[in-house]
This record gives sequence, C-alpha cells and structure tokens, in this order.
Amino acid sequence: MADLDSPLDDSLNPSDLAPGLLLGEDVELCEGVEIGGNVVIRSGARIERGAVIQDGAIVGKPPRLGPLSAVPKTAVTGAVIGEGAAVLAGAIVFAGAELGRGAIAGDQSQIRERTILGAETVIGRGSAVDNDVEIGARVRVQTNCYLSAHTHIEDDVFVGPGVTMTNDHTMGRLRAGAAMAGPRLRRACRVGGGVVLCPGVEVGEEAFVAAGSVVTRDVPRCGVVMGVPARQIRDVPNHDLLERWR
Repeated sequence: MADLDSPLDDSLNPSDLAPGLLLGEDVELCEGVEIGGNVVIRSGARIERGAVIQDGAIVGKPPRLGPLSAVPKTAVTGAVIGEGAAVLAGAIVFAGAELGRGAIAGDQSQIRERTILGAETVIGRGSAVDNDVEIGARVRVQTNCYLSAHTHIEDDVFVGPGVTMTNDHTMGRLRAGAAMAGPRLRRACRVGGGVVLCPGVEVGEEAFVAAGSVVTRDVPRCGVVMGVPARQIRDVPNHDLLERWR
C-alpha cells in the first residue's frame, strides 16, 4: 500500500541491471548510470547521465510522517539525481529531493523531501538534511551535521563537522499556523565544528563562526564570532575573503 503522504506507486521489482537491485515503477535511468549492490530506487525517480548510486543506497524513499509532525503533508514527486551526482553507500534520498549536477550525498547521509542540493555540493558522512532545505552550489557540509527544515544555504558555504541547526524556539510547542524558521547562511560564510545555530539566525556573507560557538543572533557580513553565546571579536581580513583564494 502506498504511503498516505505520497502518491507514488510503492511496488518494487527485481532488476538484473545490478546485484540485488529493486526498481519501482516509472524509474528513469539515463545513459552511463553506475549502480552498486542491493540498491533500492523507488517509483518516479530520475537518475541522470553519469550518476552513481553506491551499495545499499535508497533513492526516492517515501516520507512517513508521525501524527504530531509539523512537516507539510503535501504529495511529493520522484527523486532526481542530477548528471554526474552520487549517492554513496547506505545514503537515503527521499522522494521529492533533488541533487544537482555533480552533487554528492555522502555515506549514510539522509536527504529529506523537497530539499534541493546545488551543483557540486557535498553532504558529508552521516549528515542529515531535513525537509524543505535549499542549498546552493559548491557547499561543503562535513561529517555528522544536522540541517533543520527550512534552512537556506547560499553558494560556497562551509559547514564544519558536527554542526547543529535548529528551527523552533518552542521545542515542539508552536501555535497552530506558526511557521518554523531555519538558519540562513549567506554566500561563502564558514561555520566551524560543533557550532549550534539557533532558529532564524542569519550568518552573513563571508562571516566566520568559530568552533563550538552557540549563535543566538545574526552575524554581520564578514564578522568573526565566537563563544557561548557567540559575540563578534573582529572582521574577516581582506586577504582571507573567498575571491582572494580563487
């Protein structure tokens, strides 16, 4: 029986294209796709030219929402794995998610529904990207990060290992109709390992957040912040701006 939160056909059929491969209905596999062992590709997925799906990965997993979930219960379409993109071993890409050209979902990572990864973006091993997240191009998210729903990340951002992003000041007690607010990371900002970003904060363009900080308010463009709570100590020097490194 199909998931109530998705209109996609839930049936799977064995395929001789790869060992242990299971395919849903209307899966589109383009030329030059590489598929490892024991892969599941669910109904409606599109795997574009030159993409790689490694061992044990799942593409197009339908969402199954709990009775108290605040996630929109709207229908989702098939997952899209863009040209030359890769879903590495044990990773899960939900229905309705899209990986852009050359993007990588690292080993054992999770990419939820209606989330978009831009071209050449990399999500590190074991990191979880929640629903309705927008990530630009060439973003690097390291190991064991959590990107909360409704987070927005612009191009060329760096997110260090173990970063946690949050989107609900009430911790599950939002009033009916109230919207969650994930962090917004502006172009080329850098967030160090173990940082916590509170709901709705904005990290400005080219800003630098030191490891272990708890960010409770907006970080200005090119600001360097550290501490609990994070406070600005200086500006990023001109020689350290992204344009100087290209």
